[in-house]
Amino acid sequence: MSNYTANTIKTLDYFEHIRQYPGMYIGSVDIRGLHHCVKEIISNSIDEWLNGAGDTITVSLLPNNGIKIEDNGRGIPHGKHESGCSVLQACYGIANTGGKFDNATGKTGYNSSGGEHGTGGKAVNALSTKMIVTTALEGKKEIVEFSKGEFISYKEEDSSKHGVTVTFYPDADIFETIEFDVDKLREMIREFSFLCKGLTFIFNTLEGTETYKSEKGLYDYLQYLNKDKTFLCNPFYINARDGSYQIEIALGYNSNYTSSIKLYTNNIPQEKGTHLTGFKTAWTLAVNNFAKEKKWLKDGEKLSGADLEEGMLLILNFKMIDPIFKGQNKEELSSSEGRTYVQKLTTETLKELLPYQEKDIKVIVDKALAARKAREAAKKARDAARAIDKKKKEKVLKFDSKLADCYSKDRKKCEIYIVEGDSASGNIKLARDNEFQAVLPVRGKILNTRKATLEQIQKNAEIMTMIEAFGLTIDAKTMKVTFCPEDLRYGKIIIMSDADVNVSAYERLCA
Repeated sequence: MSNYTANTIKTLDYFEHIRQYPGMYIGSVDIRGLHHCVKEIISNSIDEWLNGAGDTITVSLLPNNGIKIEDNGRGIPHGKHESGCSVLQACYGIANTGGKFDNATGKTGYNSSGGEHGTGGKAVNALSTKMIVTTALEGKKEIVEFSKGEFISYKEEDSSKHGVTVTFYPDADIFETIEFDVDKLREMIREFSFLCKGLTFIFNTLEGTETYKSEKGLYDYLQYLNKDKTFLCNPFYINARDGSYQIEIALGYNSNYTSSIKLYTNNIPQEKGTHLTGFKTAWTLAVNNFAKEKKWLKDGEKLSGADLEEGMLLILNFKMIDPIFKGQNKEELSSSEGRTYVQKLTTETLKELLPYQEKDIKVIVDKALAARKAREAAKKARDAARAIDKKKKEKVLKFDSKLADCYSKDRKKCEIYIVEGDSASGNIKLARDNEFQAVLPVRGKILNTRKATLEQIQKNAEIMTMIEAFGLTIDAKTMKVTFCPEDLRYGKIIIMSDADVNVSAYERLCA
């Protein structure tokens, strides 16, 4: 009989749900999830700075795997919540409670923020054995303590300071590790300092104090990302606004074959989203139009987004009221305004900017054209390699060459003689032991593989016959000749050459 009855339908308490399904709120329970908790609390302090309150955020590591985040913003207002408890307790202890629901009306003072519903702070509360939150303003300080989301105590004190301090100790029953990685925290704080130009971050480790403050913001960030390389051209910088929507973009190019893209919404990092789509559309269209105008492209020729992405270093920070993310960990922006406004503001700015950086755009276009040419050549080579693999599957060693193979099943003991032409192979074939000795005649002058492209090599019947005969393969991804020991057909490869001056076959095979 089925045990599925009305009694199996349950309603979990809010904090119990967070503790039972932490991945829904912080992404994971490994070191990434642990650091995501820190990011949630720091982001709340950054929201204060974004809206004109505070100039310093202090992060302090504590003994016993605790951490404290303190800002000098406005502080959480004093007073009673409609539930009967203090507003401070409600903000961290009651579901769907916070001060950012009315951002669009301008009543809260938050013109932009990374948080929306106070869920991040409450998730950290639920996943901590102890959490202490302090708010100070108007000469008074309130202190509330929780454990695993449950309220423990409340008290008031006099204070001349203002701001919010959050101290928490992660729960070892939830996380795989509760020991913070100092280097990863340092990198997080440094990243935030680049995004928040002029905001001071103080990082107190158990060994000492470090201070981070960026005067040039994203430009400093771009230089940091490119620290071991040289820019191919002058970087591009965009800072534009349309009402409550704002974009800040730093863009550079180096000689790398890959790209490095950093995305943010209200200083909160994402892996992807509508803001990236909007930028790529605007950038690709603007570069193509400018290149056509300057006649750098042939008629009908067009650069793709992939062509322009090689070597790209992009930092994009989009600011808006009430962004919509996929998931509580905010790794993807789904707000349609991301594409609309980023594309619009980027397009408008580039129309004015590109004529002043014509030389830089020319460098980028040339790199994109070279990238496309290399990609097309690699595709041809991959297609050729796949065609060879397909033929191998269709026929088992049915060589079109003049290979005189041996028949031993112990291929490690087998050996193959590479000789010049049919005449040289004749006597060797008669003299060989055909159990373990194979003979393959080749033309006297074959392709010099050191100077040839892989595409040329694959078109050369002599070389490809040897590759196939030896049991080698061409990897379709890396485009390199590779082998597996169990696939090799001979234990020895013996090159035989005439003793005259023109020993080109030997030289070319050894090359």
